[in-house]
Amino acid sequence: MDVTRRELMLGVASAALAARPAFSRSVQSAEAAEAATPADAPTLPASPAEFPWAATETFINAAAYHPISAASAKAMEAYVAYRLKGPGPGRGDLGGQRQTDVKTMFGQLVNATPDEIAFVQSTSDGENIVIAGMDLLRSRGNVVIDDLHYNSSIYIYRMLEEQGLEVRVVHQKDWTIDIRDVERAVDDRTRLVSMALVSNVNGYLHDVKAVSDVAHAHGAYVYADIIQAAGAVPIDVKAMGLDMCACSSYKWLMGDRGFGFLYVRSDLQGSAVGFTRFGHRQYSSFNRAELSWTRRDGAYRYETGNIANVVVAGVDESLKYIHAVGVPAIQAHARTLTERLQSELPAMGYPSITPKANPTPIVTFQVADPAATRDRLERANVAVTVVANTNQMRVSPSVYNTMADIDRLIAALS
Repeated sequence: MDVTRRELMLGVASAALAARPAFSRSVQSAEAAEAATPADAPTLPASPAEFPWAATETFINAAAYHPISAASAKAMEAYVAYRLKGPGPGRGDLGGQRQTDVKTMFGQLVNATPDEIAFVQSTSDGENIVIAGMDLLRSRGNVVIDDLHYNSSIYIYRMLEEQGLEVRVVHQKDWTIDIRDVERAVDDRTRLVSMALVSNVNGYLHDVKAVSDVAHAHGAYVYADIIQAAGAVPIDVKAMGLDMCACSSYKWLMGDRGFGFLYVRSDLQGSAVGFTRFGHRQYSSFNRAELSWTRRDGAYRYETGNIANVVVAGVDESLKYIHAVGVPAIQAHARTLTERLQSELPAMGYPSITPKANPTPIVTFQVADPAATRDRLERANVAVTVVANTNQMRVSPSVYNTMADIDRLIAALS
């Protein structure tokens, strides 16, 4: 990316953030999304020059892992060059201010302050920090989850169940979660309600405010896995009533594995969610002569050791891009593609298990023969996720996808 393009993106991002309204609902309509997009924002679909993977494969699989942009790759290469050659023109360490900027940009994406954001290794790492900080095993309470949660989260709670934690599972009905079933599962002994804000199974977006209202009425807290939501749909942790949430960066944040974010509401830090791990990121000004230091405040207390600097360099650029384009515009672009799939694929013999008008970029369909489906798509150079043991095909377009990509997918399936 040249300097002019970078300056444009930074300028648009700054203007968009300054004017960013607090979302009173969890999502906006496509019409509102278009109105909220700055006129000089980068246009969609993004070009193959911005996301080169789009030139080599019809990749409609961002819910698995999102291609990084040329700008992010350039930033990562600059950091690697610094580690290879040392300081020089365009080369430098990824120091404290850039890290703070990344926290600030992510916080603005979800309506949280930088002091409420901690760097973590992964989404599961963040959820484990919350579970340990709440001391759930000794709480003698229960945890409520649902079966549209992410595999790893279900595994976590099942392992805790083997150690004595009571786990209550709300089962999907017609591939959605009925709030009445949540109400029946939550009681005054419930400590935590944990969900995937957007389900990796079928893209279902929880009625998160309704769930949080039920949980809070019983004195429980709410955690959300937001890896399939952050960067794809508008998030306001305050308006949604989320107490804690976490995500990695390699999906809709357009980063890579090994780095992510944990949000813990400021008034819950150290109380409802205690500090259970310790390391050098939690202090500054270490005085070896006196063996003293200054403790850092806020969500730094959930961090321990080093972070993946090369990934952070890329995420620094990708967050600028997401803010410059605007999440509502990203959401609206994907919906034009998913709505066509929802309209045409069921008639071709691929029933949808994603609710109609679901406002996320993930749609999932049933397939009669997963192996044959995968073979057809591979021969057509089309990438989606096909899950053999559930006979499902998940399609997840992003900023670089076009209606021509959808044409190729439909042609391959027919």
